[in-house]
Amino acid sequence: MNNKLIAKNPTAYHNYNIEDKLEAGIVLTGTEIKSIRNGKANLKDCYAYIKNREVYICGMHISPYEQGNIFNKDPLRDRKLLLHKKEIDKLIGLTKQKGYTLVPISIYFQGSLVKVELGIGKGKKLYDKRQDLAKKDAQRQIEHNLKSLKH
Repeated sequence: MNNKLIAKNPTAYHNYNIEDKLEAGIVLTGTEIKSIRNGKANLKDCYAYIKNREVYICGMHISPYEQGNIFNKDPLRDRKLLLHKKEIDKLIGLTKQKGYTLVPISIYFQGSLVKVELGIGKGKKLYDKRQDLAKKDAQRQIEHNLKSLKH
């Protein structure tokens, strides 16, 4: 499919071990869609939660549309995610387990629809983050050394 990335969560993979991913639709207003088409969305510090067997995304910032005047909504309002009942039941079961949380990874266009990629992950401890950074640094150093050997 033709997916156009709108925004990524920069800290999703740094703070969480993502074990499973799923795609969800999102309920938006017309001015929010126009603002997203202009690339004015941000997933930094946002998360998803389940309330009354419905999934919501909290902390996703969509800048108000310049020509939107009275139709603009609160940029940080909670937005409902569209999932099947079976998927929501699965998420409820997983988030009840210790340490699991719902993390929005990215938002993108799929055709004319806006989709959210949700990750089910466990929070990393500080030493896990340090270990990952050390691995990345070592891998980067190896690639740099290989590149210099080729020249």
